Parts: sequence; structure tokens; C-alpha cells
Amino acid sequence: MIVDLDNRGLPPPEPMMHILEALDTLARGDEVRALLDREPLFLYPELDDRELAYDCSRNDDGSYTLRVRCR
Repeated sequence: MIVDLDNRGLPPPEPMMHILEALDTLARGDEVRALLDREPLFLYPELDDRELAYDCSRNDDGSYTLRVRCR
């Protein structure tokens, strides 16, 4: 299952909170894909602590797409 989140336009820390809430509901192999206005630098340590696989890329329009996979 893939959960798509559009977190653009939300003030910090709302995007991070929405992503963490979505991660808490997923099973092994599921993925969260989030659109963001900025790179989620403060989220990376939390994802590392949870031992989750993730990648973040900058889109042509200046937004970012974060993908987090539950192992």
C-alpha cells in the first residue's frame, strides 16, 4: 500500500507530524510518499532512529518528494 500525502502549504511542524502519523499506521512493505515545500531535514534523524528506508528528491517545480518505506 502507498499512502500519498500532499503537505505543501502547511507550516512546520505539520508536514513532519502528518508523515509520522501515517508511518505509525503502515505495515511492512508499505510506503508513504509525501509532497513537501522544503526538504525535511529535521525528519531524517527520526526516520534513521526508526530504521526506515527513505529517499527525497527535488522536483522541477521546486517542491520535494519524500518516499519512506516500512521494512
